[in-house]
Amino acid sequence: MWLLFLLVAWVAAVLSCARVCRAAVAAARTTGPAPRPAPRTTLDPSAEDHPGPGLTLYEMAYLSGGPHRLADVVLVLMAQKRRLLLAHTGWATVVEPVAQDAVERAALTAIGPEGQRRIPAIRDALVADDAVRAVADRLVAAGLALPAAARPGIRGAVRLVQGAALLVLLSAAASYWMAPSGEDHRLVLAWFALPLILTLGTWAVARFELHPYHDWATDAGERRLPDAQQSPGTPGSPAAPASLTTLALHGPTALTDPSLRAALHSSGA
Repeated sequence: MWLLFLLVAWVAAVLSCARVCRAAVAAARTTGPAPRPAPRTTLDPSAEDHPGPGLTLYEMAYLSGGPHRLADVVLVLMAQKRRLLLAHTGWATVVEPVAQDAVERAALTAIGPEGQRRIPAIRDALVADDAVRAVADRLVAAGLALPAAARPGIRGAVRLVQGAALLVLLSAAASYWMAPSGEDHRLVLAWFALPLILTLGTWAVARFELHPYHDWATDAGERRLPDAQQSPGTPGSPAAPASLTTLALHGPTALTDPSLRAALHSSGA
């Protein structure tokens, strides 16, 4: 019986480690040489009006949390400018149908002609919009964002390795418990030590070489993001308000406005 548990442990270990190797190779192929300029942020997301080397607010949001984070940023931006009302129940209502860029126009289109819609539905509509895809394509072309083929990427693969390591331990415990009385228990555990070493070793290498595990940004893109300890009022980010920069980098949990935080969280953010 313990041989069956050993077979399961080996299959899980080999497949999960192979997944990490494939994810690492795929991520490495998407990472190209990129300069590391001084960080600078701006509210203008258009490439035509943004010739400088810094990231726009929308680009920061995409690299930090993907298209859903970008959708939250544009909704909060429009709410702060009194063009939208974000209710704590998770509804967005148009107050003034005026857009200043393509992403804001996409947000108004996602809300629809009735002028009111649930925020999760707006997020889903924005993710599929050409304006948001244009931001993503620009970042991928610059080597700052991972293409769709590289996601979910390393983070998901490392989670599989962690799960495989736990499965090996459980299989070893079950084999030890169910082994016949005349069986050499030390030999049984020694066989399980090999897949355990494989999974833990792969996990350690991934943590040392690939950590932090990004779902959206490449290593070059991560280096372009402002430092987590950088205040939005410093010269490194002169144009972005504190709440928007914080939201772009860290998500709704970092917002200081309780009404906006409740609106985004009540809608499933």
